Amino acid sequence: HVDALRLDAIHAIHDETAAPFLMELADAVGRYSTDLNRRVYLIAESDLNDPRVLRPAAAGGLGLDAQWADDLHHVAFTLLAGDECPYHRDYDRFDLLATAYRTGFAYTGQFSATRERRHGHPPAGLPGRQFVVCVQNHDQVGNRKFGERLGALVGFEAQKLAAATVLLSPYTPLLFMGEEYAEPAPFQYFVDFADPGLAEAVRRGRKEEFGLHGGDDPPDPQAEATFRRSALDRDLRHGGKHAVMWAFYRELLRLRRTTPALRAPDKERMRVTPFPEHRALVAERWDGDDEVMVALNYADRPAEVRLQLRDGVWDRLLDSAD
Repeated sequence: HVDALRLDAIHAIHDETAAPFLMELADAVGRYSTDLNRRVYLIAESDLNDPRVLRPAAAGGLGLDAQWADDLHHVAFTLLAGDECPYHRDYDRFDLLATAYRTGFAYTGQFSATRERRHGHPPAGLPGRQFVVCVQNHDQVGNRKFGERLGALVGFEAQKLAAATVLLSPYTPLLFMGEEYAEPAPFQYFVDFADPGLAEAVRRGRKEEFGLHGGDDPPDPQAEATFRRSALDRDLRHGGKHAVMWAFYRELLRLRRTTPALRAPDKERMRVTPFPEHRALVAERWDGDDEVMVALNYADRPAEVRLQLRDGVWDRLLDSAD
């Protein structure tokens, strides 16, 4: 009953054989899918920005079905949270948001200061559905010192902007548990090891990892209280701002499902116009005669921009300020 398998950190798998293990795995899963008469997917986590991960073996690729495209998270989070983001040095540039929205990768061969080299390659010809995008996930939240969610770092309107950035994109969206109603509980790093030596090693490792930054120690990963603090309260969906966010996510998903121009994860039928001086971006998406304009304002003030739109009747479908 498994539909997909996410492969963790494939950039850490060093395999220089002519037929790499991941290619063999993709081939085996493909044959398994045929035997089952249904699709089974392999989804890679990779920070290489290498389109060969997704290209079929016949085109010199590994043949995986999709990959986590973390660049969109990194640049959106950096623009919204600023120095709170560990990727601040590489992603504090608005033009990278436009590139990530247009192609799936922000870095497609430019110089990366953190890596001290050029990074990535343009993923030309790859469909949007192969790129899994998010603004929160277990890594980006759980690996923070205190496990703060996006809502603890940015305002309520910024959370809605982040949601729209992901759900109205031409990619496959990933939602992290609780973000759809702005869950306030953190998601802290916790473990439950029976081996006291292993538990202590993890506890010590977390302290050393964050010790350079000073301040309080991170929560004890082995403590039950750390786990308890991370529990969801889904009843929050029915009241206050949490109900507003819940309704907003539902409406974004409804629009994505029912609007022809938004339904297909197709980045080829999209035109992206950035306005870096306003920290604003407009994406026009279309399917036949149906066209949608998505306007995203990452500044903390209104932005006046000028666009040439196709003739016709335009209706306002959603305004996050309402």
